Formats: sequence, C-alpha cells, structure tokens
Amino acid sequence: MSYILVLYYSTNGATRNLANQIALGVEAQGMEAKIRTVPAVTNSMGEQQSAVPAQGDPYVTLEELQQCSGLALGSPTRFGNMAAAMKYFLDGTSSEWLSGSLVGKPACAFTSSSSMHGGQESTLLTMLLPLLHHGMLFMGVPYSEPALNKTQTGGTPYGVSHVSGMQGKTELSDDEIALCIAQGKRLAKVAQQLGATS
Repeated sequence: MSYILVLYYSTNGATRNLANQIALGVEAQGMEAKIRTVPAVTNSMGEQQSAVPAQGDPYVTLEELQQCSGLALGSPTRFGNMAAAMKYFLDGTSSEWLSGSLVGKPACAFTSSSSMHGGQESTLLTMLLPLLHHGMLFMGVPYSEPALNKTQTGGTPYGVSHVSGMQGKTELSDDEIALCIAQGKRLAKVAQQLGATS
C-alpha cells in the first residue's frame, strides 16, 4: 500500500504537532500517513544513538524514505535554517540520490519558530533545496486556501508553519491547523494522481 512519509525533527513538540495535523489531512484524502522522526545530533562523536527512541515516533529508515509515495518534511527553525538533525539525516541520503528513488514524487515542507519573524520562510526554502536535488516535486500552500489569507500566526505559501512562542508551548491556531490539513490533503491527492498515471 502506498503511503505519505511525514518526517520531522522536534525538540519541544511544536513541529511534531504540525506533523500530526498534516498526517490527518493525508488520511482524510484516503492515504496512509507514516509519521517518523530523526535522531538528535549529539556533541560527542563517539556516542551511540539508540536504534529506537525512548518515546514518541519511530526513527525513519532509508527504506521507508525510498518507498514512500510522497514526503512531508518538517524541522524547527534554527537561525533561519533547518535543525542540524534533519540536515544530518538528509546528508546521508546519497544512495537515494544516486538511485533516483525519490525522482518525480511530491513533497512539501513545514516548520515552527518561536517568533513570527524567526526565519520560517528561509527555513522552508533550505528544506526545499535537497528535495529539488532528489528530483522531487515541491508543493507549497496556494492562496486558494482561505486560512493563508487571514492567518495572524503561522502559514506561508512555501509551506505550513507555526509560531510556537519563546517557551515553545503555544498551541496550534485554528488557521495553522486548517493549513496543515489542507497541505496533507493536497500532498496525498497529488501522490494519488501521480500513482494513477505511472
């Protein structure tokens, strides 16, 4: 069965909350959503990470990435860029790039930041670059989505976003939730259409 991979990194839970809402949109469109995360990058190069997280969503495998029908990629904003953990994971996908296993598959990005102008759009754009190198078809959020025109919190045409507050505890707004659901539905619909024509 085909599925959308909702892959994220989150430290305080804000980006994970976005991932869960995007997954609801994917499933509302009739596709399975596999929610996965990546391990944190540690300060000690010799420190061994557990193969299974102590809590939360499972770590992604390269096989799950290769076999997905579409990808929603999420990271908190770190100085206007994706978090090191997500970059580290993407840097390890050379075999997928060489094999072309992601070419022609739809993808989108999502992020959270502590403030409204905390680098959400630049972070989304940095996540776009490796997806383009993989030959994926990047999808933003169109202005036909009403919540994008009226949001006073997160939401950009480059992808779903959330303003989490300085403590990272601000709940998702109604507009942010609506945009997550719409993005998940759109991603799944395009994956279904591409699957029907291949």
